[in-house]
Amino acid sequence: MPDRLALLSDTNAAKSLSTGVLASRENPPYIALSKNSEPLRGAGARLDVEPLRDLIDDVMHLYRDDARTKADAWLAPRLHAALRLTRREAADARLWNFVSLSVAPDYVVWRHLPATGKNGFPPMVAAERFRGAHYTQAFSRLWWAAELFRDGADYRPVQVACGNQDVLNTVLRLDIIDHRPTAQALIRLVEKGTARTGREVNALSAVANTAASTLMYDVFAADDAWDGSILEEWIREGDSAPPVSRRLLPDGPDDGPVPEKAVDTLVRYFEELFVDANVRGRLTDES
Repeated sequence: MPDRLALLSDTNAAKSLSTGVLASRENPPYIALSKNSEPLRGAGARLDVEPLRDLIDDVMHLYRDDARTKADAWLAPRLHAALRLTRREAADARLWNFVSLSVAPDYVVWRHLPATGKNGFPPMVAAERFRGAHYTQAFSRLWWAAELFRDGADYRPVQVACGNQDVLNTVLRLDIIDHRPTAQALIRLVEKGTARTGREVNALSAVANTAASTLMYDVFAADDAWDGSILEEWIREGDSAPPVSRRLLPDGPDDGPVPEKAVDTLVRYFEELFVDANVRGRLTDES
């Protein structure tokens, strides 16, 4: 296991994804990966691999007997709190390539290996879980879910988001959740049970995204100005912070909660939109 986080290019990551690795029949070529990785600039405990690896070992142990989708809600806030990255750092896919192949390929297989194969092939993990877009890559999607759905220091909305696979698979792809009140309003409606099924979550996100083309949510439901110095201080505090709690939900950067008035405004608006949303099977279910 490497000592520090590093960067692994898409090209070198792709070369390492043999069918044997994807099918969990062989390990990635660790020596080649080490030679082809670029050290991550910076210092501090947040770049140490061991705390991250311990966290991953713990989640696989805790959820060894459960549906593994349940592990997402536990790991996402703790991954975010443990790594303490800036958005610029987290947007670099090379970091997540390194984590998935050099630090925890066993987690990617544990979480994403399907029960059966296709077209006569053995079960294989989709390559995009090792190297892919921020909303599909095994670790990147959890970090970004925590970043976009947290309410300031409060990770509880993240647990709601990651407890629903349709939120992770659909809502996380939308640009509108960069607007914090929009993200919180959507999660509030999922938590309330307004959108429960996968079809309902997909329909809700579709109407909210479509409406954003004609209504500027950042004007209609304004967010507070963001103070980047608070995040910088939270990152610096990582060197003296204790290990992320396994039992209690950690605290994120205290850069202010989302304005409640803005969230309430969007909740009411989205509820109105959802009444007329095209939810496949809705009429059949009600008849």
